[in-house]
Amino acid sequence: MKRLPIILLFVAAIFAWFQFDLGQYLTLDALKARQGDIAALYAANPAVVIGGYFAAYLALTALSFPGAAIMTLAGGAIFGLGLGLLIVSFASTIGATLACLTSRYLLRDWVQGKFGARLGAINTGIERDGAFYLFSLRLVPVFPFFVVNLLMGLTPIRTLTYFWVSQIGMLLGTAVYVNAGTQLAGISSLRDVASPGLLASFAALGLLPWIGKAVMSALKRRRVYARWSRPSRFDRNMVVIGGGAAGLVSAYIAATVKAKVTLVESHKLGGDCLNYGCVPSKALIKSARIAHQMRHADAYGLTPHEAQFDFRAVMARIRNVIATIEPNDSVERYTGLGVDMELGHARIVDPWTVEIIRHDGTTQRLTTRSIVIAAGAAPLVPPLPGLKSTNHLTSDTLWDAFSALDAIPKRIIVLGGGPIGCELAQALARLGAQVQQVEMGPRVLPREDDDFAAIAHASLIGSGVEVLTGHAALRVEGEQTLIVSHDGQERALPYDALIVAVGRKARLTGYGLEELGIETDRKVVTDDYLATLYPNIYACGDVAGPYQFTHVASHQAWYAAVNALFGQFRRFKADYRVIPWTTFLDPEIARVGLSEDEAKAKGVAVEVTTYQLHELDRAIADSATTGFVKVLTPPGKDKILGATIVGDHAGELLAEYVLAMKHGLGLNKLLGTIHTYPTMAEANKFAAGNWKKAHAPQGLLTWVGRYHAWRLR
Repeated sequence: MKRLPIILLFVAAIFAWFQFDLGQYLTLDALKARQGDIAALYAANPAVVIGGYFAAYLALTALSFPGAAIMTLAGGAIFGLGLGLLIVSFASTIGATLACLTSRYLLRDWVQGKFGARLGAINTGIERDGAFYLFSLRLVPVFPFFVVNLLMGLTPIRTLTYFWVSQIGMLLGTAVYVNAGTQLAGISSLRDVASPGLLASFAALGLLPWIGKAVMSALKRRRVYARWSRPSRFDRNMVVIGGGAAGLVSAYIAATVKAKVTLVESHKLGGDCLNYGCVPSKALIKSARIAHQMRHADAYGLTPHEAQFDFRAVMARIRNVIATIEPNDSVERYTGLGVDMELGHARIVDPWTVEIIRHDGTTQRLTTRSIVIAAGAAPLVPPLPGLKSTNHLTSDTLWDAFSALDAIPKRIIVLGGGPIGCELAQALARLGAQVQQVEMGPRVLPREDDDFAAIAHASLIGSGVEVLTGHAALRVEGEQTLIVSHDGQERALPYDALIVAVGRKARLTGYGLEELGIETDRKVVTDDYLATLYPNIYACGDVAGPYQFTHVASHQAWYAAVNALFGQFRRFKADYRVIPWTTFLDPEIARVGLSEDEAKAKGVAVEVTTYQLHELDRAIADSATTGFVKVLTPPGKDKILGATIVGDHAGELLAEYVLAMKHGLGLNKLLGTIHTYPTMAEANKFAAGNWKKAHAPQGLLTWVGRYHAWRLR
């Protein structure tokens, strides 16, 4: 309704245009026929003519009506080159800006809401290089200016930028037409003004900004490489440093496109995920969950039993799980795929040379066109007094340490309330350890909303964990006592095992980055294409950030490998718009997109829709009713901005929202999708149903009710 006056104005203008045949006045013949009368009127009342002409030109361009070319010629014919160019340039620019703003006001929200996911790359390009794009289009009259106005209004280009770029970009073309107008008698057709040769010249001018940009990029690259000697030939197309998820996928892609690639790994193939993170932790969580279910079997109508187990057997199962998956990441598999595998330490000597120190002590240097750094991350160990002198554990070292034990340590302290700390604390407590979890912040899982963190907190306590939030670790005394501070009071926490799980840091040293001048700020600094300071050296995975997830590392690896191998033809920006993650507690917490807290912090207006799992038939049947689905949408719209699920199999349930957000599907589409009954996935459909109920057309339903009542008579 707010847009109605503008819509009515457009309708009235279109009606008047056709009703009064206004187009007849905007032809070359009409201009020539009335040139004398207009000149006489201008001589008698110059201010009136200038004002009327300016207003008419402004209205014509603002309403995107045809005839701007004739009006520009008229400006030259009436006012001459100097004054005509001044009047026309400002009238055309202001009118074009008004047309852009009108398009933005009437259509942008609808277009972005409907096609936002597909327009993401265009929006990003306009935000970064919008002035270049617009300047090029303004220099080339082949593109109808009214189309440019309307389309640019749908993008995020700033109004001030649009105005001044249009003013400068259209000036040359405007001058040509205004000058032609001063010689109106010699023009028989608009083709006499815009000849093919002139249009070709304009097109060449339109390329100038991009040619200039390319030249500047080339000069920048030349400066970067100036102190290095480029090899005359290369041994490899690509060398990949690191054999974790990012490195393996990078090498796999290179081998698939028949590039000659070497992958160098200094420790274990498969990286942290296979050997220390995702795989062993989930195997541990599964064993712990079974023990917990046995202990609480009465929830399923069974007799509860305290789980009896051999801790060595539990750890042996974890090693067996790793061994079963390990062949997928083995030297043999990747050698068979065409990857040259080297076990050793890699150091970048210059932008095209990698030195490999093998485990047997031999050294080799390879020249390569491109390098991918995928060195991963290691556990972050805080500078806690006394910590280094103790046998503390991390998420990397605990597996070997625990495998050597006959029984689980009786007293375990987990330092850190993030996902890794929470998962380990719950699992170890369920296996019988007395676990204290120390978190300096006010709550666990600080990246999640308060309501989800509260469920996690309750779940940890229910599993036997003593959750000590608001406790700052001060120091380690002796060999097995952690001193913490809470509300100004110190407290001693004795332990048999201390697990440090306060985060992970990128591996940045020992790879030659400092010598090359590659910038690092807690990670390797890259551009949008994952390139470092050197356009042929890329980084991906945990070493590059911004997310330390295995699936993101694999996602980035595609961009790094493709850009490194084919960047001279086309490069692709890494896409982080739809990144899911899951904390594998019981119940799981899974999220994609905005959280409610993030929306508030960023000032993004959202509507929150929830669905409680205690209402879901399958959750009731499984005695898994703890949790809910929370979906964030723009007010009044079904576009999904973010979704968080807490509950059994939340990580799997989230995939539907990830797919929907990736491809721009809204809640209406989810509601219209058939979900198998009874499944946990129905929770997604019912959440969409709750959104639909909140937006039911109550006025229409009232009339429908009256209609049905009338039908009963």
